[in-house]
Formats: sequence, C-alpha cells, structure tokens
Amino acid sequence: MTAASHASPEPVAERQAVDVPLSGARVLRVGRVSLRMRPRGLLVSIGLLVIAAVMFAVGCATGDYPLSLMSVVRALAGGGDSGTRFIVMNLRVPRGLDGLLVGAALGVSGALFQSVTRNPLGSPDIVGFGNGAATGALLSLLWWQGGPAETSVAAFTGGTVVACLVHVICRKDGLQGHRLIIVGIGVSAMAYSFNAWLLSRAELQDAETAQLWLTGTLNGRGWENVTPVAVSLVVLLPLAMAQGRRIGILSLGDEPASALGMSPSRTRLLALTTGVALVGVATASAGPITFVALAAPQIARRLTHDPGPGIAVSALTGAVLLQGADVAVQWMVPSVEVPAGLATGLGGGVYLAWLLTRRRARA
Repeated sequence: MTAASHASPEPVAERQAVDVPLSGARVLRVGRVSLRMRPRGLLVSIGLLVIAAVMFAVGCATGDYPLSLMSVVRALAGGGDSGTRFIVMNLRVPRGLDGLLVGAALGVSGALFQSVTRNPLGSPDIVGFGNGAATGALLSLLWWQGGPAETSVAAFTGGTVVACLVHVICRKDGLQGHRLIIVGIGVSAMAYSFNAWLLSRAELQDAETAQLWLTGTLNGRGWENVTPVAVSLVVLLPLAMAQGRRIGILSLGDEPASALGMSPSRTRLLALTTGVALVGVATASAGPITFVALAAPQIARRLTHDPGPGIAVSALTGAVLLQGADVAVQWMVPSVEVPAGLATGLGGGVYLAWLLTRRRARA
C-alpha cells in the first residue's frame, strides 16, 4: 500500500506514467490526494493490524502480575478494579504503544533506506545512524548526566549529525546506493569505537545504565516516551507515504526518473532525511533496536509481492516484529526484564545470515 500527494504541478510525462494503475491496483482520489491500493496489500495490512492488536493485548496481560485478556479488555474500556486499571493503563499500555510506534518508525525508515539504496542491506542500523544516535545518548548520560528528555534530544541530534557527515562525504558523487552503504559502515565503525571509549572511561554505575540503554529496551516506558514518537509519526508517516510514488519510479534508475521530470538527487535526499528523522525518534524513545529496520521492509515485500517501497505495510510489519519480540521475551523469561533489543538482535542475526546465504546462492 502506497500513497502519493499531488500537491504541486508536475510534468505531463510523469503524471501519465503514474496515473496508470499497476496490475490489480485500485486508485482512490480525494481532491489532489490519491491512494493506490492492491487487494493483496490491503488484505495483508488488515491481517497485520489484527496481529498487532493481539500482540498488544497479550503484552498488556503479560508481566510480573499476569492478567487475563478479558481483564485487560475491561480495563481498557474503563472497567475492572482500580489496581488492574493502574497496571494496564499506567504501566503496560504505554510500553505496548511504544513498542508498536517505535517498530512502525523503524519499519518505515528501513523501507525508505532500502528503496533509495536499492540494496536489502541498506538499513539505518547497517549504515550506522543508530550508532550515531547512541553516541549522542551516551554523551548525555555519561558526560552531562542528562535525564530522559535530554537523552532523547541528544540521541536524535547524534543520528542527525552522523547523517549530515555521511551526506557531506557522499555529496561529490551523489547519494548512490553502494557508496552510501560503504561510507555509512565506515562512519558507523568510528561511532562504535567512540562509544566503546566513552563506556571505558565512565564510572561503573553510569556505564551499567548506559549499557542497558544501548541494548534497546521497552522496559519502564511511560507516556512521556510514547507522546514524542506518536507526534513524529503523525507528521513523518504521511510525508514518507507521499514519497512512495517517486521512490518507486527512482527504482527504475536515474535516467528514466529524470526523463519523467524527477530530480533523483532531491528525491534521495528527502527520503533519507525522512528516514533519519524516523530512526532518530525511535532510537531516542527505546534505544538502538537492531534489525527491525532491516527485516520489516523485506518481509512486507514478500507478503504483498509489491516491488515498491510498501511504506504502510512496512510500518505494520515493524510494529508486529518489535511488539512480538517484546512479548516473546516476557513470556519466555517472566522473572527477568530482558530488553527487546536482545530478542530482535538474535532473530535479526539469524535472518541476516539467511539473507546473505540466499544472495550468495543466487550469485
């Protein structure tokens, strides 16, 4: 499922090329806004929404004080006893919502990066923007003794600085796919080394706190963590969906895109800026969650059989992956608060090994 906005005049050639629906697609138009939907993509989206709702409910019922699903439903509707409502509404609902929103942000960011680079490994955590955000957070935690708000702002700033550095290095030859990935991996290695040095110089208690944040966790998330991600997604998700049409055309190559009246460099820059903002907000809220941005767009593409970026389905897939990982570790190790980032890292490592093996077999 992708969306496109017709807010400004565009060349006739591009408009004609876009107005032709793909096989099986349906285009809905409301004024100057159009929404292209495939029946399979719509069904997959509905299925993912149902799974996300189930994972959210199970997450609200899981914890040190187990609850039944009916108790959770009653508490969400305002019923039940005060103790159950407090546990559900003040402790577990913010954690579940944060998992869904952060997963959605990472899924959209991964879809933008992989579509622009035309490489399944071109995700923010591989390119290194996650490590840049971690550097900002570590500086706040270890040097300035910042609180949650200061750490979130520092994490977002760190990811933005790394993105600007990568852009400056790649500016001469353009933001081409393989070059962007190679430069990003190099900058990521430098950020990782700097992070290790910061931890080695910190006091033991501060280092433990910082290391817990670096694993990526939804433990202890409150409404103060949920609100910034929700507001950011309200702004950035429509912007990302509006770019889906142009990114799909860009996948044909720079020359065909230019012939249709597009500016490839401008399209890449806008898509990457949106992706960096999304991963920065997600990292600021839950820490560096690995492999969700890598796996979600690819799983979404396999489910929908859509060659485009699939922004909406990638968002839903990312939400299901992160919330599912958090519920899984709570269920498997109920007596220990296991960070969700460890679960996504383990699952993502297996997925990455399978992906590399499959690509080698194809080659």
